[in-house]
Amino acid sequence: MPTVNIYYRDETQSIRVKEITPDLKEFVAKELTCGEITLKSDEVSVRLVKVEGNGMIGEVEAEVSAFAFDGRIKKQDEFCLNLMNFMEAKTKIGNVKVWLALSELGHSWKD
Repeated sequence: MPTVNIYYRDETQSIRVKEITPDLKEFVAKELTCGEITLKSDEVSVRLVKVEGNGMIGEVEAEVSAFAFDGRIKKQDEFCLNLMNFMEAKTKIGNVKVWLALSELGHSWKD
């Protein structure tokens, strides 16, 4: 289950991101689908985090965590650029920064 943490400082940014959350989940699921796995939007968790202070380097920053499948590793920079362009176009917020952290996967929940 990929997670997307969206960091923002201004409430207007939060409102804009909330409005696109369903589309964002769909976009991330599609972009992270690869030969090893197919994702659906309900498998993507999006969290909005208000930041205090002036330490951010973007107007909005997106930090995506997901399992490191080979298909994702090969396209990680492309994913970041695509997500940045998607978010800037959909929210009209400039200077969106995106990081993709690919790692081994562990989880602890029951269905």
